[in-house]
Amino acid sequence: MTAVHPTAIVDKSAKLGENITIGAYSIVEAEVTIGDGTWIGPHVVIRNFTTIGKDNRIFQFCSIGEAPQHQGYAGEPTKLVIGERNTIREYCTINRATANGPDHLATTKIGNDNFIMAYAHIAHDCVLGDHIIFANGASLAGHVDIGDYAILGGFSLVHQFCKIGQHCITGIGCVCLQDVPPYIVAAGNPGKPFGINSKGLRRRNFSEQSIKRLNQAYRVVYRRRLNLQSAINEVEKMNGNHAEVITFSAFLRHSKRGIIR
Repeated sequence: MTAVHPTAIVDKSAKLGENITIGAYSIVEAEVTIGDGTWIGPHVVIRNFTTIGKDNRIFQFCSIGEAPQHQGYAGEPTKLVIGERNTIREYCTINRATANGPDHLATTKIGNDNFIMAYAHIAHDCVLGDHIIFANGASLAGHVDIGDYAILGGFSLVHQFCKIGQHCITGIGCVCLQDVPPYIVAAGNPGKPFGINSKGLRRRNFSEQSIKRLNQAYRVVYRRRLNLQSAINEVEKMNGNHAEVITFSAFLRHSKRGIIR
């Protein structure tokens, strides 16, 4: 039941699953794999060495798996891997990895169940988790990691090598120059913290006790004027056995670029 429009160009070496739709004038290059049930609209370009899982929806004029925008890239066969049930709206650009991405084995990775709105850009060597929302125009530089259930507001920008923690949200036009810890709200240019994402956590059925503990941890880090190491120690002393606080403090401990403060 796979339906390929007569004007589409699909390389003979591409591996297509069942029940796939490829729209008019779309191009699927060599060494591409597309999973069952994926719908590809018109005028989409899917470059070589791209793997797309099941039940994705990729809308018109997207560029998927293009070479990285990196001056050091010399045409190496790096990869883009997209998971399942993602929606990628119009004019999005997602680049495959560079050859010098040791953390992720030269692969740009997109997880499952993400919603990426129009004009978003995901650069080389980025790693996205699951259930993430990119509003229109949100863009990532290279080597950015985004945690599960994060929401990037419209035209949010993330500096290279930054990490955005799970369940956090950025405001429109937020510029993240350092890591954004999980569970918090960030906004502004440069991005600053504005408390715990309590409304979002309640929508995802976090307990009031969890939200209370996270608010306590937030106040220690952002209101007590402690240096970061002292703040981490204090958070772990107060709430060290609580799952969400463990996640929060572990993120702080492993941050390489430093956190927004």
